[in-house]
Amino acid sequence: MDDSPAAETIVSATTPRGEIALRERADPDGGVVHELIIAGTFAVDSLDTSTEARLAEESLSRTAAPERVLVAGLGLGFTTWQVLKDKRVRHVDVVEIEADLVQWARLGLAPTLGLVARHPRVGVHAGDVAGVLRGEATPVGPWDLVLLDVDNGPSFLLHEGNERLYRPEALAAALAQVSPGGTLAIWAAQREPELLTSLERLAPTEEVVLEVERQGRRLEYALYLTSALP
Repeated sequence: MDDSPAAETIVSATTPRGEIALRERADPDGGVVHELIIAGTFAVDSLDTSTEARLAEESLSRTAAPERVLVAGLGLGFTTWQVLKDKRVRHVDVVEIEADLVQWARLGLAPTLGLVARHPRVGVHAGDVAGVLRGEATPVGPWDLVLLDVDNGPSFLLHEGNERLYRPEALAAALAQVSPGGTLAIWAAQREPELLTSLERLAPTEEVVLEVERQGRRLEYALYLTSALP
């Protein structure tokens, strides 16, 4: 029987894409764990942030001069927080489709969300990153590193509408927002051969397979790194 403590909803909102909620539960070690629920589905929690850290670290390590970074998807803020640890990064734009989540971040309803929203090197924008990557909405690129962290890849969409982000024309538009010599990075919960093929048709792409241990289980994720040609 699962005897883990139940999570309590701190705040929730109904959006055109379904309900989102910020919840908290007791940490087995005595702290507090925050959870983000999107469209009724568990998205991320603060108990294990190793995947967010690896996404940022691997992407930054392959980018020569990541002064300007775009992070697509706010989550609980851990990907952006890891990006900020790299002192080469001068500014980070975060684009999040859920305006309520942006507001919760500005209110500091979860610790890392608050740190990211108040950080002097960060701009948090409520909007659809698809329009940003097409150059039709603010913030305006180009960026040295673009991190797509809105889903767990094309096979595990948080919103069905995000499927369009992985189409060849959308990938080409995203790469066009990357400065010469920069990197387009896409996170996936598993290997995505079709995504790799689409990216390789655009520019040199590296598939990095990452093993992560979460709650006693060994999981294999994939990171796709496409280089914008100088």
